[in-house]
Amino acid sequence: MTQPRDPVAVRLGAVLRALAAEEPDGGTTAGLARRAGLARPTAHRLLTTLAEQGLVDRTAASGRWHLGPELYLLGQAAAPRYDVTDAAREIVSELASETGESAFFSIRRGDETVCLVREDGSFPLRSHVLHEGVRFPLGVASAGLVILAHLPDRDVDDYLSRVDLGAAWGAGHERSPLEARVAETRRDGYATNPGLVVEGSWGMGAAVFDALGSPRWALSLTGVESRFRSERRAELGTLLLDQAHRLGRRLARRDT
Repeated sequence: MTQPRDPVAVRLGAVLRALAAEEPDGGTTAGLARRAGLARPTAHRLLTTLAEQGLVDRTAASGRWHLGPELYLLGQAAAPRYDVTDAAREIVSELASETGESAFFSIRRGDETVCLVREDGSFPLRSHVLHEGVRFPLGVASAGLVILAHLPDRDVDDYLSRVDLGAAWGAGHERSPLEARVAETRRDGYATNPGLVVEGSWGMGAAVFDALGSPRWALSLTGVESRFRSERRAELGTLLLDQAHRLGRRLARRDT
């Protein structure tokens, strides 16, 4: 029998995830409450409790909250089991250097993707929407779209039946257009985000599969629209797929 979830633990997790998405600048109590879907007094109470445990910190001058030192220590202890960024960083750097765009490595966590690595290329105009710690729902941005597209049909249908991405992310993320982009991604092998998160900021992504063939991570590129014309997208897509396959082999060796 499944045990009911502890609502306090769920709220604490939501606050920590909201705060991670605000780093490195930190977040205000009101902003974190909105992002976590909580009332402001509830968010403040939870943040104060977390601060007492060293899990969050507050800058006296600005009043902004940040992830705390105890989280760093806990992360160091967990890193040998979960950290794969060392295997990905070289490939992300190569993508940024070869294309001139910003390159990313993201991981799937439940119904979201989380950015783990960012490396900026030489092209001076960049999008700052995505950086380490930022989370997007599956189906949003190129990393979330390419992972969603490579899930089994039943999983895609279940997910789209219980979320309303259009309400939060605009009409381009309603079920019908999203299903069309899933089909397009499956056809091409890579995903394209035509400025649906931030106007004029395009992205492309390729899934990285684990040893069991599941889309567990993604490599992606973002840049201004003029850098993602149709003739260049095919070139970038091929590069992403090649590097995703290379990274998948590298990560599979870690698990054996």
